[in-house]
Amino acid sequence: MYKLLSHNDLDGIGCGILAKLAFADQVEVRYNSISSLNQEVEKFLQHETEHLFLFITDLSVNEENRKKLEAFYKKGGKIQLIDHHKTALHFNDHEWGYVSVEDADGHLTSATSLFYEYLIQHNLLEPSNCIAEFVELVRQYDTWDWEKNDNQQAKKLNALFFLISMSEFEEKMIDRLKNSNHFYFDEFEEKLLELEDTKIERYIRRKRRELVQTEINGFFAGIVYAESYHSELGNELGKEYPHLDYIAILNMGGKKVGFRTIHDTVDVSQIAGKYGGGGHAKASGCTLTAEAYKDFVLNTFSLEPVREDARKNTYNIKESLLGSIYENKAEEHFYLYPLNNKEWVIEQKKKQLPVTFSTFLEGESYLKRNHGAWLAKDYKFINYLMGYVKKKN
Repeated sequence: MYKLLSHNDLDGIGCGILAKLAFADQVEVRYNSISSLNQEVEKFLQHETEHLFLFITDLSVNEENRKKLEAFYKKGGKIQLIDHHKTALHFNDHEWGYVSVEDADGHLTSATSLFYEYLIQHNLLEPSNCIAEFVELVRQYDTWDWEKNDNQQAKKLNALFFLISMSEFEEKMIDRLKNSNHFYFDEFEEKLLELEDTKIERYIRRKRRELVQTEINGFFAGIVYAESYHSELGNELGKEYPHLDYIAILNMGGKKVGFRTIHDTVDVSQIAGKYGGGGHAKASGCTLTAEAYKDFVLNTFSLEPVREDARKNTYNIKESLLGSIYENKAEEHFYLYPLNNKEWVIEQKKKQLPVTFSTFLEGESYLKRNHGAWLAKDYKFINYLMGYVKKKN
C-alpha cells in the first residue's frame, strides 16, 4: 500500500495522477497546501504506518518533521520525498530525499517530471507517449518554460485544472492517459478554454488599474489584490510594467501572497523565504504573516494605483528618435530622448538630469521607479515640442 502527500497545484496533482496510474486502488492520495502538509505528516507518523510506503511530492516538511521522518526511516519505515525547489536541496542529505532543480540537459524540472522518472526507473509505471506529453506540459507550465516556448497547450492544461473540479480533472486525465496515444483536449474543453481566455483578459484589464508600486527591502514591487488567475495576472502585469522587480498578488481570503517575476536577475523564492515561504525563482508564495501584512498591506494601502501609459498615441511613442514625454502625479514633465547612438538622457524643466542611460528601457525604468511617471498623451508631447520651437525662435 502507498500514500502520497502532494501539493494542491497542477504540478502536485500531476504527481497524484501518476500515482493512481501506477498503483490504482493501492494508493491513497491527499493534496495539501504548503501549511497543511506538516499536519498530514504528523498524522501519518502517529499511526502504525510501517505497512505504507509514503511519497511526498512537490512539497517539503519543516525541520521538526524532517527529524521525525529520518527516525521513521532508520526504524525501517518506507519513505521517498521528491521535490524540485532549490529551497529543499538540503533534503538530498537524506537517503529518502531526492531534490533536483535541473535535469542532465539543463532543463528545469517539476515534481511531476521527477516522479515520472522515478516510477519508470523502479518499473512501477509503463511509459507511454501520452503520459510523457502530459508530464512535459505540466513541467513547462510549472517552470514557466511554456512562456519561453510559447507552449499554449501547457497554459491550457493549467486553465482546465482550475475550470473543473479536482476530482473531475483527475478522472479525465487518468482516462485519457490510459487510453490515448497522444495527449489532447476534447471539443468541449477547447470551447470552455476559449471562453475562459476572454474572461481572463477582462479580469487582467480590471486588475491592471488597481496595481500600486512601492519599494520593499531594496526591490520595487507591484502589489495587487486578486483571488483568481494569479499566474496569468503576474505574468501580464510583469510584462506591462517591466520596471518592477516583481509582482505581489494578495489573496486576502486565503491569507496568502504570491510572487511573480519576469526577470532572470530576481529570485522571488528568496523574497518569499523572508516571510517563511518558498518556491521557484520566478514564482513563489508565502502565508500572509504579520510581517508580510505590514509590508504589503498596511504600508501600501493608502497608495494610489500606478497610472497606465497612454495606449493610443501616434506621436508620443516609446523609443522614438524624437524622444518621449512622461508625466507624474505632481504634474512634472520629463523628456526622454537619444543624445547619440549610445546614450539616452532625460530633461526636466528644460534641464538635463545628471544621469545617462545606454538604452531607452533603462531611462524609462528610472522614470517609473524614481518619479512614478507614465507615458503622456500625444497633445502634451506636441505642446512640449512647440514650446521648444518658440524658445528657439
